[in-house]
Amino acid sequence: MEKLGLTRRSFLKASVIAGVSVYIAPLGSKAYAALFEEKILTPIQWDSATGKVKFRIDGMAKVTGEKVFARDIRAKDMPHWPQQQSHAFILRTTQADRTYAGFDLTLLGDDLKPDRIVTAEDLQRDNIKFPAFYGDDMLLPVGKTPAYLGHAVAILIYHDFAKYRYAKDKLKFQKEVIRYGAVTGPLERDPWGTFRFVRVGGATAFDDDVYSSLKDAPIFPSMMRKHQPVWPDGKEHGKLDQQGMFYAEAIAQDLNKPSADWLVLDREYNTQSIDTSAMEPDNSNCWYDATNKTMHMVVPTQAPQEVAESAAEMVKNAHIEVKTIVMHPCYTVGYGSKDHYNFPFYSLLTALYADSKPVRLANDRFEQFQTSLKRHAFKMHYQIAVDKKTGLLQSFKGDFEANGGGRCNFSPSVAMVGATAAQSIYYFPKNDLATVAIATRAIDAGSARGYGTLQSMPATEMIMDEFAEKLGLDPIDFRLKNALRSGMKNTQGAIPAGAIRVDEVLEKAKVHPLWTNRAAAKIEFEAKHPGQRYGVGFACVQKDFGTGAEASFAKVEISADGRISLHHTGAEIGTGMSTSQAIACAKWLGKPADEVRTSITDWSDLPVVVSGDPYIMSQADQDKLSKNPRWSPSYASPASATNSAYYFTHSTREAAQIIFHHGLWPAAMAIWSKGLGGGQAAPYVLRVEDARWIDGKLTANGMEALPFAQLVKKAHELGLVTGATVHVFNRWQWTEADFEVNGNATRVAIDGLSVHYGDGADKATQAKMTTPGKYHVLDRKKVYIPPTQRNNAAVTYYSAVGTLVELAVYEASGKVELLRHHTIMECGNMLSPELVSGQLQGGLAMGIGHALHEYLPLYEDGPGDGTWNFNRYAVPRAKDVAVWTQTGEVLPPLSETDPPKGIAEVTMIPVVAAIVNGIAHATGHRFTDLPITPEKIQEKMGSI
Repeated sequence: MEKLGLTRRSFLKASVIAGVSVYIAPLGSKAYAALFEEKILTPIQWDSATGKVKFRIDGMAKVTGEKVFARDIRAKDMPHWPQQQSHAFILRTTQADRTYAGFDLTLLGDDLKPDRIVTAEDLQRDNIKFPAFYGDDMLLPVGKTPAYLGHAVAILIYHDFAKYRYAKDKLKFQKEVIRYGAVTGPLERDPWGTFRFVRVGGATAFDDDVYSSLKDAPIFPSMMRKHQPVWPDGKEHGKLDQQGMFYAEAIAQDLNKPSADWLVLDREYNTQSIDTSAMEPDNSNCWYDATNKTMHMVVPTQAPQEVAESAAEMVKNAHIEVKTIVMHPCYTVGYGSKDHYNFPFYSLLTALYADSKPVRLANDRFEQFQTSLKRHAFKMHYQIAVDKKTGLLQSFKGDFEANGGGRCNFSPSVAMVGATAAQSIYYFPKNDLATVAIATRAIDAGSARGYGTLQSMPATEMIMDEFAEKLGLDPIDFRLKNALRSGMKNTQGAIPAGAIRVDEVLEKAKVHPLWTNRAAAKIEFEAKHPGQRYGVGFACVQKDFGTGAEASFAKVEISADGRISLHHTGAEIGTGMSTSQAIACAKWLGKPADEVRTSITDWSDLPVVVSGDPYIMSQADQDKLSKNPRWSPSYASPASATNSAYYFTHSTREAAQIIFHHGLWPAAMAIWSKGLGGGQAAPYVLRVEDARWIDGKLTANGMEALPFAQLVKKAHELGLVTGATVHVFNRWQWTEADFEVNGNATRVAIDGLSVHYGDGADKATQAKMTTPGKYHVLDRKKVYIPPTQRNNAAVTYYSAVGTLVELAVYEASGKVELLRHHTIMECGNMLSPELVSGQLQGGLAMGIGHALHEYLPLYEDGPGDGTWNFNRYAVPRAKDVAVWTQTGEVLPPLSETDPPKGIAEVTMIPVVAAIVNGIAHATGHRFTDLPITPEKIQEKMGSI
């Protein structure tokens, strides 16, 4: 370690993975203080009376341009690296229907030849492969047909920047560089994943289901024929999947030959492929120290643990020996584009062949469009029935096809989530939802913001508006009539967690002036603005948050001088997570954390063992594995799936509450007891549940309010708990476990715990603190992990958002102008109202882009040819999003105990359908293909 110029403080061991030692060296450590966190992060300015902060931790750095991203790092910024920076770029195919026959660098001449070229032959010789998640052919061998447009074939490495820059420019857009052989047609492959969710409810919405995924099982194909799923035969009393298909066939028969009382709508909807448009294009800077067999990686990622594990997997059997990986995770802006993306592994590969020099691989915008993860294009076929007499929904048959592109990535999961989210805010007595993620030659699609729900839920909202029109009902009244209420089941047969408040969102929207005045406003507006059509649209959705296998670590510690530090596995991807987690400490500690470190992978203070797959393991395996008091079904989740507000906050608060219950509260009791004269009883009954923080002081039932600093001093003096590291796991329900802390039995919603004792701890207590950070690891006495059957629920946590949109359509040009929009959100207790507002505004802009502007062709005329940039790809600007006339409101929480909910994705969804429904109100035409461009509107205006 010392040869690397790293001390123990800046070089923290994470674990040994696949036989490779993996370390984390945060860029915020003292060795890099001149560049990073200590200089750019601002301690939270906390108003204890209002519970608000003045600005986010990284706010000043963001607005002054001082925030450092991975893209900013060069070899000279890393004190222990060689100072010469090398550079590299990748050659890629632009055809995927013929064999690859090599490349031709004649255009470079002798002066611009690369110092090193890496091809598939090198990888085969040195036994280097992608981590299993990412598929085959990291570099395409000669003679094979590319799996997708933009398939990488070679890496060109330069040790001189000028040569690199000139060479890259010389080869850009030159199709003759890549040679092709025989035309084979695109590869034909089985789908990446296929699922089916069938439910037949009981006599009422609250009775037991006849059949459902949760009660029985999801349905999977029995085989594939010509790359299409073949479903089991339907048998009423057969196996579970056969029973499910029996009910699916009955649902189809009812919809194809409906009762005279039913109105059935049969519609197809299509959504486009879009670019995730991350402000920071994909990049990495890596150095392979051949002398010490060590790989150093500067990486922007939403999932540091995943990158570390996958990097170790990639090199474990390589003939180029790597004993150690040192990863430096950096701040980034992700929104899905940097979650399980393959770019870091191309950078690792490049460094192995860079002659022991640091090498930077960084996309320009053209390359980013050609290679970055895309949002899935969806095709959807809906058949939905409603009873014409009652106006109640009866049955929903949906078929969903997600285009996963050339590598699998998260496509099966996205397809599944899109289908299970399609019901949105409605209750259906019966449903059959079949979904498939197809493999094509398109660019890889991954966990883009929305994760399938942005595709399916707006379609549901469009068809609901059409139902209301045909039934002669107010669209919001129709929604209220069919809204899912607390205790009702979703399409998988699971009862959503907590109170469902969509009816409150709908009631507020129903009385909003934009809605109540829409008929009169249309007449008035169109009279004043000839050539324009006025419309108001509404949509309301509720979206799940989380994955069903959420896990995280958090460590909260209070020093003797009262400084609170928080370390967390979660990554800061621009959402303000570091700020919100600092604030989360205040619930139990009376003030936010003073210091926050994110993307931490060193958890040697709490060793946790993980094995098996949390989604598919059997109950018997889980029961067996959980006998190990250090075992958990999952280790750490990436920053994705809208998980920070609820899931990351849970681990932060659980760590803080351990300190409160076993440190600060007993310290307070000791102080109050001494003030009463030793053994005297307090004048009031003192219970921990009555404790309250008031202006930074702790009181309970009329006792003297004690300053935080006094409590901390006492806790350290008595050797009480002043630090806690926890691990948590959630499978649509939190794991709980019994522990003994300082002789006190306690059950908490965590599955792993270690504690740190104050400075005054006796020698026997100090002897228990054996981890590197002087923590005492506590083995749980008993654990209560949610049953594996809950995987079949697919989702249970929801947050609701409704959006009203006022717009104008120009008859001559087809342009849609947003005049105003108003959003109503339900999100529990907000950690930071300002961050929630930022998520709402950003989400609305993204949804508007999806509805009206953003579009990528999937195949040969799309970004896979390397010629796309923002000159061809339209993202909404301020003028497109009604930036000065947008408003929003948040439902007040039911009580002070409501948890914060995940809202980062749901905010972008209802505005999509609200715009489509508003255009229908304006023009009389219902569009079903997104985006709705001026050209599409012009095409229809002549017939309207």
